[in-house]
Amino acid sequence: MSDLNALRSPLRFLESELQNIPHREMLEAEQGWWKSEGVPISDAIDRGGTPWLRMFDRGGKRVDEILYPREYETILKRGYRSGVIWRALEEKSLIPTYSLIYTISFHDPGICCPYTVSLGTAVPLSKYGSAELQARFLPQLLRRDDSVWQGATWMTEVKGGSDLGAAVETIARPAGDSWLLTGDKYFTSNAGAELAVVAARSEGAVAGIRGLALFLVPRYRKDGELNYFVRRLKDKIATRSVPTGEVELRNSEGYLLGSADSGIYLMLEVLNLSRVANSVVSVALAQRAMSDALSYAEQRVAFGKRILEHPLLRHQFENRLKALRAAFALAWESVELLNEVWMERAPHSDRYHLFRLVAHLAKYWTAEFAVDTAKWAMEVHGGLGVLAEFGAERWLREAMILAIWEGTSHRQILDGLEVMERKQAHKLLFRRLAEISRSKELEDMESEVEQHLRLPTAEREALSEPIFRRLAIFTAETLARKAK
Repeated sequence: MSDLNALRSPLRFLESELQNIPHREMLEAEQGWWKSEGVPISDAIDRGGTPWLRMFDRGGKRVDEILYPREYETILKRGYRSGVIWRALEEKSLIPTYSLIYTISFHDPGICCPYTVSLGTAVPLSKYGSAELQARFLPQLLRRDDSVWQGATWMTEVKGGSDLGAAVETIARPAGDSWLLTGDKYFTSNAGAELAVVAARSEGAVAGIRGLALFLVPRYRKDGELNYFVRRLKDKIATRSVPTGEVELRNSEGYLLGSADSGIYLMLEVLNLSRVANSVVSVALAQRAMSDALSYAEQRVAFGKRILEHPLLRHQFENRLKALRAAFALAWESVELLNEVWMERAPHSDRYHLFRLVAHLAKYWTAEFAVDTAKWAMEVHGGLGVLAEFGAERWLREAMILAIWEGTSHRQILDGLEVMERKQAHKLLFRRLAEISRSKELEDMESEVEQHLRLPTAEREALSEPIFRRLAIFTAETLARKAK
């Protein structure tokens, strides 16, 4: 039972997996607040359903105000005050941010979506925004009180998000010291944010991804009028509290980040931040689902004894805890590698390409693991698992988006193949893993990957998921041995 006790809180699990807990007092305070105040608020918000859109005020003026359950801002602003954004730029480290995201996600995975996209706004602004743009907007994103601004990252249009080169039809025209953007964004997380980074194609730019640029778009124009419009909010499965909508850009004022021909590199950097967050949230969600299942299994009696004492279920808990630790090791490796390279600019180092491969492996495998674990936790509850008051159905619902957000499993596999083929990132990975454990299994895995990469193009892609899956699990399990 002592090993399973690590499931009971995020901090206890972090202590079991990391040699040094970053900002321990901060995490203790966060966990304590959620236990005493945050959990019932989060439960009430989840029951309350998706926020709704108030498009006009009483005088008929367009306001596009997102209305939430009253308590929503209590938990939302708590994370901002704790430093989920400002600590990253002040301390020049992402470790505090992702530690907080892990701790918070154990209690409410969905609330970390606004934090993630706000980070994805603040970082490119701090790296690529002009001094004037930084002075105008960055302090608002880094405030430590309830006046903090939120960010958003809007790339996806109605044709989809994976093939940005073909799907992005928003056009940006230069207009003095700014640009005017016109187009529609179809899947906009954190709709209503005060500031967003937006993918668009500058007028006359070349076709494909090389013609994309990244722009900073504020909620209000310089004259105080609305700068973008929220057409509607989505009625969706998964996270209920976060407003996901459709946004209309109509000659919306925007400001270029970086150069007009480097947008795809900036977008990939934003995706890096989100994909790593997705991995961290996935593991935290899986831990929470297991924690709830453990509490239930300790209380439920069947055939004369607690169901946890039945050998099959006990064995499942032990095996899944081992898999959880491996998933965490893979996710945290992506955190630590990102922390080394997040301030790099193109052309990127070999370390950056190693990070990219690990991030794709982590995003793919942890999301799959989260869904599978949430489903299993529902089964532990039996028929009660489908009832909202027991909570198990929420974790499955929340997990469903994790395999899709910021790139489906297919996208992670194909992008992972690309970085292996073009940058030889698998060789960097195997060199890294050899530092931990040089084994026959490592040699076999290396040989299997090399053989796969020599297949004809169509066959290489068609047969890629099994090898990518094995590589992800092998990497996770090897890294978990390092943690011990």
